[in-house]
Amino acid sequence: MQSKSIFFLVPYPKGKAPSQRFRFEQYLDILKEQGCRFTIKSFYSNKAWSILHGEGNVLLKIIYIGISFLLRVKHLLSSLSYNYVFIHREVSPIGPPFFEWILAKVFRKKIIYDFDDAIWLPNYSEANTGFHKLKNYQKVNKIMEWSNLISCGNQYLSDYASKYNSNVKINPTTIDTVNYHNTKLYTHQIQKKNIVIGWTGTHTTIKYLEFLKPVLERLAESFEFEFCVISNEYPNLNLPNLNFIKWQKETEIPDLMRFDIGVMPLSNNKWAKGKCGFKALQYMSLGIPTIASPVGVNLDIIEEGQNGFLCDSEEEWLQALTFLLKKEENRTNMSESAKQKIQNNFSVLSNKQNFLSLFNI
Repeated sequence: MQSKSIFFLVPYPKGKAPSQRFRFEQYLDILKEQGCRFTIKSFYSNKAWSILHGEGNVLLKIIYIGISFLLRVKHLLSSLSYNYVFIHREVSPIGPPFFEWILAKVFRKKIIYDFDDAIWLPNYSEANTGFHKLKNYQKVNKIMEWSNLISCGNQYLSDYASKYNSNVKINPTTIDTVNYHNTKLYTHQIQKKNIVIGWTGTHTTIKYLEFLKPVLERLAESFEFEFCVISNEYPNLNLPNLNFIKWQKETEIPDLMRFDIGVMPLSNNKWAKGKCGFKALQYMSLGIPTIASPVGVNLDIIEEGQNGFLCDSEEEWLQALTFLLKKEENRTNMSESAKQKIQNNFSVLSNKQNFLSLFNI
């Protein structure tokens, strides 16, 4: 990696978005150790990000998006002094792939294009309907054609990318099991009265919890437990045992450590198949037995009955949750196996050389 330099062009401010944090930001220290020079430039500044995620201020939002586009022109010129341009998802969130075309066809840069979702498919919440109309989902295919290497999070994404580019590498979403998702770093006592079934995610995936509502209601007839949701948005679930915790980066791991059981329900559709199992990875890295839908990369992460369960129907979910709620021993037996699976296959350490190999093109 000596003398190599990388220009990261990303949508979100550093440290704000899970996709960036767990796909490349946690490798930055490793890049430094390798003597690599790099710069990260996001489309949204911290100020723009906070305004865009607030209510109202439509005119101010338009102004900040305009400023962001102007800054992108400056960013493109700055890229000229770097060996590689690493694009995460897109250079700009709306409009055609104008910036990517300049980088590839005019500047002739070596482009590594990285994504961890089926971003060529429309996927948006009702709150983002207006913004969605400005998106250009088909530009993903063009960016893939123009790139030197595609870095994607699982086999499903790789299969799709291979239609547009012959140089595709699976670079899984990974967990830093040494410096972050490490229970030994957090020694304070966690106060709770009951066993905790937990889910974490954002407003875009909270809809999947609707499937679990009848299962949780039936479980509550036989067991005392807390259902904990960690998110940026309160869930629309009328459950008497619901405990909502507002997501904060500063308390993310201690909050997750409250869970005795982690859940990850998904619909079996094209969008879900492109997801990279991040919730399961987080739970399991902390030794939390996990129950997930048998969709996409979950089939590779979870070994049935050893470190968790793959459940489809309501009855399967009910049986798995009942098994884990009944005895602490059942949960303990899966805990170490879950940790080991992540450390061996989905950790920063296990994926280090694979990540560094992205910059050998």
